[in-house]
Amino acid sequence: MSVLVTGGAGFIGSNFVRSLLAEQPDSTVTVIDKLTYAGNKQNLDGLPEDRFTFVQGDICDAKLIDKLVSDTDIVVHFAAESHNDNSLREPWPFVETNIVGTYRILEAVRKHDKRLHHISTDEVFGDLELDDPTKFSDKTAYNPSSPYSATKAGSDHLVRAWVRSFGVKATISNCSNNYGPYQHIEKFIPRQITNILSDQKPKLYGSGQNVRDWIHVDDHNDAVLKIIESGKIGETYLIGANGEKGNKEVLETILELMDKPKDWFEVVNDRPGHDMRYAIDATKIERELGWRPKYTDIKSGLKQTIDWYTNHKDWWQPLKDAVEAKYLEKGQ
Repeated sequence: MSVLVTGGAGFIGSNFVRSLLAEQPDSTVTVIDKLTYAGNKQNLDGLPEDRFTFVQGDICDAKLIDKLVSDTDIVVHFAAESHNDNSLREPWPFVETNIVGTYRILEAVRKHDKRLHHISTDEVFGDLELDDPTKFSDKTAYNPSSPYSATKAGSDHLVRAWVRSFGVKATISNCSNNYGPYQHIEKFIPRQITNILSDQKPKLYGSGQNVRDWIHVDDHNDAVLKIIESGKIGETYLIGANGEKGNKEVLETILELMDKPKDWFEVVNDRPGHDMRYAIDATKIERELGWRPKYTDIKSGLKQTIDWYTNHKDWWQPLKDAVEAKYLEKGQ
């Protein structure tokens, strides 16, 4: 199988490429990535040169996308602008990449009759109250609350429209919050880990009550591979690991695993527009495709993640001062 992975130098995409090449020895992968701040070619170091090709480019480049799609069997579309705070400051890159870029990919797979899997987020559904027993499912109405989530919702709708209107062979997955190796240190979990490794107190945004349904990136990508292999065309699958934890609880667990007191942190300004709770009902993918997460205990997943950042300081230390300076400007 020849696979084109968009955004494959990013956090989730690069882990997917590594998993795919390891688990499917007959597959080859081409990655296209614009290498914005969230993309890092180092994330792909060490991959087999005879089975892996990297192209630096923009998914909005119609001619380039057409050529790459024509030479592949399946497109796995990770590429996206994905930081909520950045979308509030400057929405246009999110509209351009998440909507226009997805349109370019859809037109290319339509023209060349290729299979597409589109990666999305649970943030398209908005958020839930802390005491609400409800979880997001593939029947949940969309209710995005930021330019980021709105543009991801728009891209989901485009995929569904191209399936229905033009017979494009596509599936969609919406996943909860990922963590694990190669995640940019601006994100909540790696920021706290790298702060502690830098002898700085980690930061808790606001009260820390906000709940996320955490999933290890390897579990997410295992689910994506399962959808590619067995998913039904036109269907949407929600991926989650029953990992609902409040930010404060996650931070305290990290501190415990790194041999620090549970109260060794600073409270900083909350993030603007910070959704209260996300929660995924993954019954459909579990029942229909037989997928199950391996990291059913967030503690074991966090330990693996802490070990990775501890052993890869050369990967994140050059970024650390600039990231913290940006947060300091916002009182975070």
